[in-house]
Amino acid sequence: MNPLTLLRTEAPGRIEELLDLRQSGRPESAWAWICRNVIRPDQEPDQHLALYRWVYGLKESDGFPRPAWIPDDATVRDANITALCRQPGLDGPRAFQTWSVENRADFWALMLRSLDIRFERDPATIRDDGREGGPARWLPGSRFNPAASCFLAPPEKTAITLGREDGTLEHVSYRELRVLADRVANGLRETGIAPGDPVAVILPMTVESVAIYLGILLAGAVAVSIADSFAASEIATRLRISRTRLVFTRDVLVRNGKEIPLYPRVCDAGTWPAVVIPIGDTSQTALRDGDRNWCEFLSGNDSFTPVARKPDDTLGILFSSGTTADPKAIPWTSTTPLKCAADAFIHHDIHPGDRVCWPTNLGWMMGPWLIFASLINRATMALFAGIPQQPEFLTFVRQAEVTMLGVIPSLVRTWRENRDLEQVDWRCVRTFSSTGECSDPSDMFYLMSRAGFRPVIEYCGGTEIGGGYIAGTVARPAIPGTFNLPACGLDLVILDEAGRPGAKGEVFLSGPSIGLSSRLLNADHDAVYHAGVPDHPKSGRLRRHGDHLEALPGGYFRALGRHDDSMNLGGIKIGSAEIERAVCLAPGVHEAAAIALDNAGPARLVVFAVASPGCEADVDELHTRMDAAIREHLNPLFKIHQVHLVDRLPRTASNKVMRRTLRGRLQPG
Repeated sequence: MNPLTLLRTEAPGRIEELLDLRQSGRPESAWAWICRNVIRPDQEPDQHLALYRWVYGLKESDGFPRPAWIPDDATVRDANITALCRQPGLDGPRAFQTWSVENRADFWALMLRSLDIRFERDPATIRDDGREGGPARWLPGSRFNPAASCFLAPPEKTAITLGREDGTLEHVSYRELRVLADRVANGLRETGIAPGDPVAVILPMTVESVAIYLGILLAGAVAVSIADSFAASEIATRLRISRTRLVFTRDVLVRNGKEIPLYPRVCDAGTWPAVVIPIGDTSQTALRDGDRNWCEFLSGNDSFTPVARKPDDTLGILFSSGTTADPKAIPWTSTTPLKCAADAFIHHDIHPGDRVCWPTNLGWMMGPWLIFASLINRATMALFAGIPQQPEFLTFVRQAEVTMLGVIPSLVRTWRENRDLEQVDWRCVRTFSSTGECSDPSDMFYLMSRAGFRPVIEYCGGTEIGGGYIAGTVARPAIPGTFNLPACGLDLVILDEAGRPGAKGEVFLSGPSIGLSSRLLNADHDAVYHAGVPDHPKSGRLRRHGDHLEALPGGYFRALGRHDDSMNLGGIKIGSAEIERAVCLAPGVHEAAAIALDNAGPARLVVFAVASPGCEADVDELHTRMDAAIREHLNPLFKIHQVHLVDRLPRTASNKVMRRTLRGRLQPG
């Protein structure tokens, strides 16, 4: 496709000027002008890609090494991080991030003021390192309930916009949400739930589930987050580990017009007492003796004084994937919501009045994260009562005028292959964010183009961090599939195989930071995160995280998958994500997982692949295509030993590929 065709149509009088910018070494200026004045979502994505390559002088094999979004002066001026830079007098986001890790107590003091966190008793200091050999203590002496800081927006402002499959929207104000949360808190007290008691939430993201989560916190109880997709055995494991006293659930779930029983699964998990929310006015399922209907549970008292907690008190319990043994039970403390809100404020640039949508679930950390990220920042949560693969979700994003949309990369790939976004106008979206797995730059470029080019903030972290260790900012240009700023207040170190700092290798974190876990309920925290980890000359004691990362020029980074998933092919160590990124460029491949088969000899590459919809190629033809893609885009020495076609890749509730499950299917030979 001739890239000048679109320019001749949309900007015939500016071609010479753009050529001058391109040839004088200022292609970013040319691209920024094109994005603002030429590109529209209703144009063919291939036209945008051709223009991008023309502006930067790139070949198809070059990938996406240059910015696809450049912030204008107004964006930089109005960004939250720019206002933060002014207070310590720093020049730009990278300088602020460095300052934040060199002055961590001052950084968190600044964030407490910026987020307007409310305390019943102010902290004696921000950080106390007085206990020898122990973790840092944050906000010692303070008493506060972080849920109280979720209701500081004007009461009449919209706290939640809920979209339904039939296209209708429901708007819930901050006042209405607080009243419902207070009724939950009073209901818990009347039921005999005391501060510190664990209460499980096995629900989709709805108005009721958000109110329940906040009501549990207001009451000083502990919110146990369990995904509503789990089988009864997985639910039972999590209820047992957390020693739950009460369960909130629903009679049935509705997915794409189909009803899926949920309450019977909870009953099969054990005898824990339950409060059941009906899909209609009354429950469609007869309740066990001792279980209660939602309306019967709710208190008539709609005013509740939040129970103040200590900073180290457990606020919630979340779980790791747990694909082979019991999942790690990770406590969140009263300070963890501050990390969620700070990441949203700094890196996702969420302002009061923004509308934040992230298809997620309370069983994954992004569910609680979304609550704190939105409400502490006085924004609106945009929730959809369905699945994001539905066409109705795409319409909902526009109807709700979403300004920040979170995604997972596999969802974007599905949208792209099905051409779902090409009839959607998403210019309301100001920022995208992507997490859960490594992003494919071509998919992220496509996503950016569907909103007239808006940035994607890549976001990587974990439940045990309470947010991210690496992310981005709208105050810096966005290169598809890359991070442009480590998380503020938390430092990272990349170590190569020899344990030396390098540009490519395993990620280790340098604490302390609000949000970092200091204990596990059912495992040795020190053994999991610190045992065998070398000290760093500058950063001191490091913390294992397990991601594989590559530092790029200009302060950018690229995720290469989990370090555990790296493999050695022909003497070259490479991450599975790099291989998967290459093979997914082969025609007919929707998604893939790369596994190393190692039987006391050279590792052999095995790929589990999901074919694209409508693909008629057989396994041998796809094998040939993927080998060609690896030769062209990665390394001509790498060859695939086996290809297995599967209908779908096994994933955890948080969307991570279950590689151990795939390895279990491999046969030697």
